[in-house]
Amino acid sequence: MNVLGYGLWRGCRPQTATLGRILFSLVALSALVFALDARAEPFVLTSPDYAEGDRMRAEHRYYGFGCNGENISPHLKWSGAPEGTRSFALVMHDPDAPTGSGWWHWVVFNIPAQMRGLPEGSGDPKNGLIPEAIQSRTDFGSPGYGGACPPEGHGEHRYQFRVYALKVEQLPLDENSPAAMVAYQINANKLAEAQLELKFGR
Repeated sequence: MNVLGYGLWRGCRPQTATLGRILFSLVALSALVFALDARAEPFVLTSPDYAEGDRMRAEHRYYGFGCNGENISPHLKWSGAPEGTRSFALVMHDPDAPTGSGWWHWVVFNIPAQMRGLPEGSGDPKNGLIPEAIQSRTDFGSPGYGGACPPEGHGEHRYQFRVYALKVEQLPLDENSPAAMVAYQINANKLAEAQLELKFGR
């Protein structure tokens, strides 16, 4: 290398080094973002009793209105709640009921933030399985779980269990609050939601 070439090479070194450091930083930042995304657990609702889209069994269907189920709420579990969750709310809704607004089968709120599920039978307030929470009125007219009971000949209905992670410890409501009011408060305070959908028809 002649003197002129060596001088040009030395003059380019700082710029090349700076560009290399920038590229290295970008690659490292991309790897960090990817690692954080991969580590973030999604908020999900599952049941040991069912997989998504399963047909609801007799023990979890309603008793009355021509239905002969046992009206026991299923076992539900959730995971991946976002940071800042201070309580949970859970609902069961049938969007296919011929009412214009669906049918509310179960409404529960003020579930403590440390809970990660509800055992089978929690939908009966007399069982006392979730004493800290409030179960409010459903479209059956009373608090607690009301199982699937679609009109006969109306085809398959979807029964959507949804759990909500909320940013407040309590909603300012009680057991006499209508489901629509609870839904309004839930949506005003939710951080995330997850759903499990089951089906049943007669």
